[in-house]
Amino acid sequence: MEIAAYILLMALVLQYPLLESRIKKIQRRADRIEHKLDLILDHLDIQVVGPDLRRVTALLREGKKFEAIKAYRQLTDADLKEAKEAVERIDATRG
Repeated sequence: MEIAAYILLMALVLQYPLLESRIKKIQRRADRIEHKLDLILDHLDIQVVGPDLRRVTALLREGKKFEAIKAYRQLTDADLKEAKEAVERIDATRG
């Protein structure tokens, strides 16, 4: 049983570089698609309205940074790292 678990673990470890490579390829493709979409929107003079972040800025004014990050994530579906960075940018430009 231990040998089978070891072999399975080694197989997973060996697959990691392949998965990482595929993820990077998918990310590059998504970036190209997003760039093309931005060009189309610009050409058609379409403005995309982002989420209303007044609640996030209000929480920052109250000194509730954690709650602001949580609210940002709910509004934008961003992951934790993206939300933290965005809230820090908002906080820096606000004061």
